[in-house]
Amino acid sequence: MKYTVGILTASDKGSRGEREDRSGQVIREMVEQMGWQVNIAEIVPDEQSIIEKKLIEYADDLKLNVVFTTGGTGFSPRDVTPEATLAVVERLTPGIPEAMRWASMQITPRAMLSRACAGIRGQTVIINLPGSPKSVQECLQVILPSLEHGLDILVGKAGECARPLEHTCLEHK
Repeated sequence: MKYTVGILTASDKGSRGEREDRSGQVIREMVEQMGWQVNIAEIVPDEQSIIEKKLIEYADDLKLNVVFTTGGTGFSPRDVTPEATLAVVERLTPGIPEAMRWASMQITPRAMLSRACAGIRGQTVIINLPGSPKSVQECLQVILPSLEHGLDILVGKAGECARPLEHTCLEHK
């Protein structure tokens, strides 16, 4: 497998077994189509301290290449995933959520309400995705091709590009 992935769903109802986690499944299916391996997928309540601990564990202990969160990025007082992410990342990657919001704005003006963020902790990229399965799919379609190139750079594999014809950056043209 090219990259290792963690999926963290922030959902009070999901963590209590009152709702099925369909967004996490969409993430799993799409990253596995990229040839990436999902090493862990968990559902936690919308509690900032719990989300922070899981993100740190995934990055520092499990040394995953990328962690996708789903849920907790809206306006509800319980939506604290961006705050948890900002508390643990060392470098922000604002272009990722900007691209997701831009693409989503083409579909619905409500995309501007997303508070999703993304950043890097060590050699792990952490990306907040929406909680809706449809929105997760739309966002991943936008970011996955470029994210793979970013991961190649982060882990020092940029010269080993497996998909040079699919890249749009100048070094691969």
